[in-house]
Amino acid sequence: MHDALVERLSAPVPRYTSYPTAPHFNESIDADVYARWLGALDAKNRLSLYVHVPYCDRLCWFCACHTKQTLRYEPVAAYLKGLSAEIAAIGGRVSRDVPVTALHFGGGSPTLLRPDDMVALKACLAENFAFSAGAEISVEMDPNDLDDARHDALAEIGMTRASLGIQDFDPSVQKTINRIQTFEQTRGVVEAARARGVRSVNCDILYGLPHQTVETLAQTVLAVISLAPDRIALFGYAHVPWMKKHQTMIDEAALPGVVARFDQMQMAAEMLVGAGYEAIGIDHFALPTDRLAIAARNGTLRRNFQGYTDDAADALIGLGASSIGQLPQGYIQNMPATGDYLRRVGEGGLAAVRGYSFTAEDRGRAWVIERVMCDFGFSFVDITARYPELAGTIRSEALQFVASDKDGLTRIEGGRFMLTATGRPFARTVAAVFDAHLASGRGRHSVAV
Repeated sequence: MHDALVERLSAPVPRYTSYPTAPHFNESIDADVYARWLGALDAKNRLSLYVHVPYCDRLCWFCACHTKQTLRYEPVAAYLKGLSAEIAAIGGRVSRDVPVTALHFGGGSPTLLRPDDMVALKACLAENFAFSAGAEISVEMDPNDLDDARHDALAEIGMTRASLGIQDFDPSVQKTINRIQTFEQTRGVVEAARARGVRSVNCDILYGLPHQTVETLAQTVLAVISLAPDRIALFGYAHVPWMKKHQTMIDEAALPGVVARFDQMQMAAEMLVGAGYEAIGIDHFALPTDRLAIAARNGTLRRNFQGYTDDAADALIGLGASSIGQLPQGYIQNMPATGDYLRRVGEGGLAAVRGYSFTAEDRGRAWVIERVMCDFGFSFVDITARYPELAGTIRSEALQFVASDKDGLTRIEGGRFMLTATGRPFARTVAAVFDAHLASGRGRHSVAV
């Protein structure tokens, strides 16, 4: 692919894990609105839970998550007390007829929790929500935190999917991002999880890191493949120091340019496909037997705040500081500051401070953008059946883009708007064509590749 094309199409755009995106959330959606939305959930809804643990015992400089470093456990214990209060408050507002089909622990480092606290947290959730049989329970894991007692606790809470952040195994890259983690450590965690019955293992790799090259990244990819994970996420490092001050610890002069990033991404993707993984969307890979690959093949792949998923739930409740949820009416986000979050849940149990209420147009455009991100296109028949009042506008925007597309990113074929092989790596850029809010947004975004 021509370098000039990569340069031109790499302008910053949203990642589209939601639509509208977070910069468009507002304070009119507060705890009172959230309480009404929760009360409207009923048996026809399926529910996912996301639990955020915003603490690490080591701060990785590449990280863009909402987290803070602590070497003492007291703040974690205080946070868990507040989290339990929020769980009880929300659980008391949600009908027991609403089944929970998926639970995800994210961070931060959920595996920082002491074993008895992991078990107690899951028990609190089970007491306040109705889990369906076979609910998926996934946990983000830091190999540096884990020991046999924690592995046993994860097995006790019923973890079904282990998600391991690897990023890069090269020692020089690890040093520059403050993420020291050996291959042997990582392999031990994978083996321990599988020995305890975990059905699915996910590994995250980053490209675009400081001092990373195609050659060094290839060695990391080979090492990850040797672990035979069921899923692999290949993310581009998002350098956003205006949002995450600790990223200023990374020397920007050591970061690869957009063309070098693109070359790293393409090389790693080719290696993974060559090893038998199926490409899923723009940055995920899965073995053909994995549920994510099956969802991609049958057209049920979804995208949410954790990225690509096969989770079919139509409501997501975010628990913990900064967590974002999605209910049928719109998005809701908790207070990000941990201290203020704890004060709010201590006072009334709900910590929601902002969100977004969907319009009919938002719902239609969200569907279009999700299909572009998941399926690399959409059918005009489908948009007409689902959102007839918006279909004409979307069709016109699609036809106009194809007519002006001198780079061969898209085409119309068989009544479908489709991304070509050239266009697929730039799905975020193409999705932005259908974003009616982008021009009015206050947010700054990461580069598109």
